[in-house]
Amino acid sequence: MTAALGLGALIGILLGLLGGGGSILALPALVYGVGLPPASAVPASLLVVGVSSATAVLPRIRAGQVRWRIAVAFGGAGALAAFGGAAINRMLPPQAILIGFAALMVVAAWRMLAGDAPAGGACALPGGGVNWRSCLPRSVAAGAAVGALTGLFGVGGGFLIIPALVLALGLPMTAAVGTSLLIVVVNSAAGFVAHADGADLDRTVIGAFTAAAVIGSLAAARLGRHLDAERLRRWFAYLVLAVAAFVLAQGVLNLVAPGGWA
Repeated sequence: MTAALGLGALIGILLGLLGGGGSILALPALVYGVGLPPASAVPASLLVVGVSSATAVLPRIRAGQVRWRIAVAFGGAGALAAFGGAAINRMLPPQAILIGFAALMVVAAWRMLAGDAPAGGACALPGGGVNWRSCLPRSVAAGAAVGALTGLFGVGGGFLIIPALVLALGLPMTAAVGTSLLIVVVNSAAGFVAHADGADLDRTVIGAFTAAAVIGSLAAARLGRHLDAERLRRWFAYLVLAVAAFVLAQGVLNLVAPGGWA
């Protein structure tokens, strides 16, 4: 229980400081820190991500930073695809899932180190409107891709959604962050439903982890306004790479060990 509270608070603090991204550490924290098996850690991670994102999106909604129609198209496609990703998850051995997740963490860290690129994609019109003829199919395609990863690995996918919204669809960064949080809530809810059936969930541990994450994110949100966001993101990317290396090493060792998945 102590590990669940401490690691949950850490994930929440990262979310509060960075405005997203910290949820990618939820799965390895639940597996290697709390001791949950991957079959239980995936839905637990989705619950943590979903609840934390729902908390974070409320002030964005009040500030008018959510593009609702894009969120519906992107999130609706993602919610459906999450069930497909969950079906693939059930066919793979746990260590293979963790190795794939480590590779995804490397991609996420690379995106964070690469920084933000200028906007100007399919959805943006000069007057600030939305070009739905080109925006809708791209929103659905990008949403389906992210949703499949949500179901497969138990991540909300904010580190993939924001680049898609900014680079491919042309949303400004403030609207991309708010819209991304809402999409993460939808994807996480769909992924949780897809995984929760038949999963052995320790409600006490998961509840403590989730509550600590929410409290940590709220407590750190104010501090984050006074810190260098670029430096925080860079150091967090290095942390993600270090955790990815650990998860990859553990997965490979378990695959080749006697009685493992080899």
